[in-house]
Amino acid sequence: MLARPIWEQIGTSFIQLYCQQFDTRGEQLGVFYTDASCLSWEGQQFQGKAAIMEKLMRLPFQKIQHNITSQGHQPTPDNCILSMVVDQLKVDDDPVMGFHQMFVLKNITDKWICFNDTFRLALYNSA
Repeated sequence: MLARPIWEQIGTSFIQLYCQQFDTRGEQLGVFYTDASCLSWEGQQFQGKAAIMEKLMRLPFQKIQHNITSQGHQPTPDNCILSMVVDQLKVDDDPVMGFHQMFVLKNITDKWICFNDTFRLALYNSA
């Protein structure tokens, strides 16, 4: 059996660590971002570690749990990794919600950071 490509190993490990930190609502999420990082959260734009962390720490829930349903990873021409996650969230006592999140991971001084992060709930208008 062939080993998974290194970009899949890195992407999978990053997603696992990111979700664990997010679920604990820890400020350790900041280690994944830099001052050059960008976040698009439901269409709102944030740039820089401070702005991103302010947004993430002010999300209006007390508890959250990720349930990763699938993920995919690809190398990019500039030695980054594009990671796409299809996931489900359980927030407080709300029903489970689906969401999509895409990351561009970049290696800076031997550490993989989130250079770009795009998050969208998978809500459907059935009307």
